[in-house]
Amino acid sequence: MKVTPTAIPEVLIIEPKVFGDARGFFYESFNQKAFNESTGTNYQFVQDNHSRSAKGVLRGLHYQIQQPQGKLVRVVRGAVFDVAVDIRKSSPTFGNWIGVELSEENHRQMWVPPGFAHGFVVTSESADFLYKTTDYYAPEYERCIAWNDTSIGIQWPADAVPQLSAKDMLGKSFVSADVFP
Repeated sequence: MKVTPTAIPEVLIIEPKVFGDARGFFYESFNQKAFNESTGTNYQFVQDNHSRSAKGVLRGLHYQIQQPQGKLVRVVRGAVFDVAVDIRKSSPTFGNWIGVELSEENHRQMWVPPGFAHGFVVTSESADFLYKTTDYYAPEYERCIAWNDTSIGIQWPADAVPQLSAKDMLGKSFVSADVFP
């Protein structure tokens, strides 16, 4: 697997070694030992999630203020523009964001460590989005930052006309959001 740091060094792009031929392809989508060695981390994953969304659905920017979740995210059908925002007040990249296309064609994964808000928008007709988490979902600690907060300035794809859940429509501004120390 190839691991590439982004402009926010803790957020990593992971590209598995894909073996393909006329029959199709094979790749190891996750190996705990290889993940820990390649990323220099020691996280254990406790939950796997799968969402399917139509084109233009935007989910996020989500995080848990307690029981923070690291997320290893990937797309197995379709394509998304995936975003991580650093919400660690003590970090030199506090308030910065990184966005990456994840798709069934590029097989990329993104490691979003605890302390980040996360979201994505579907850019294909639909997408199946899979992610592993380092802690369990705890709705009482879930928070949401507005996807279009101008102080963050995420450059979402121009053709994205977002469809939001009722919960995501109530996302807080970055300046009023609960953040990590």
